[in-house]
Amino acid sequence: MSNSNGKVAVITGATGGIGFAVAKRLGKDGFTVLLNGLNSEEGASKIAELTADGITAEFYAFDVTNENEVNDNIKKIGEKYGKIDVVVNNAGGLGGRSRFEDMTTEFYRSVMALNLDSTFFVSRAAIPFLKKGENASIINYTSNAAWNAGGPGAGIYGTSKAGVHAITRALAKDLAEYNIRVNAVSPGTIDTPFHAQIKATKPEVFASWKDNIMLGRLGQPEEVANVVAFLASDNASFITAETIQVGGGQALGI
Repeated sequence: MSNSNGKVAVITGATGGIGFAVAKRLGKDGFTVLLNGLNSEEGASKIAELTADGITAEFYAFDVTNENEVNDNIKKIGEKYGKIDVVVNNAGGLGGRSRFEDMTTEFYRSVMALNLDSTFFVSRAAIPFLKKGENASIINYTSNAAWNAGGPGAGIYGTSKAGVHAITRALAKDLAEYNIRVNAVSPGTIDTPFHAQIKATKPEVFASWKDNIMLGRLGQPEEVANVVAFLASDNASFITAETIQVGGGQALGI
């Protein structure tokens, strides 16, 4: 592809929402983008969309909470391309809501796995290949919930994201000697399919969310992708161990 910069980016949970916006943006910046997800059919249609845009892209179906699947697939990618330049640990989510008194151990483990284990497994598997990358970096996703412990029933989500905040700094310390940078973005309320249900069933609640945001509106997936693209670029070559809030001032409350 004519505008390829020879760099390789792995994006987990990349078949929709913010993840796909990131894949598209990094692809436009010349990266070969390797999308991960669980649904191969969805993966194929997203790859077709990116390819039609002139972007070099491939899909790898694996579960980011399963260390063997992660190890096998990241190794496959690393060996095929000889390196990995950027890892975007985009996969994650609320995983449901539960108050602590009623919380099953299974639910606790599933939310921790989805957000924290996945970041650990993918980062660990990628490190040998990031060492061969150029201005290599890892970009994680945390949340306001990491600081305020989340809303009702989202306490374990907040706990898992606090773990992501800490592991971002810990990885940055660990990998600085290899010149591998590690940063995180903390998206505010972004208008994605993640919120489709509440948008459809309680439009007035959805509409009220913007009242807590200084800039008076919800974010767009592309606005998060722009910050991820900056962190992945040479423009961010002296930035590591940072978390950037992408929330229109929502973190401060109004």
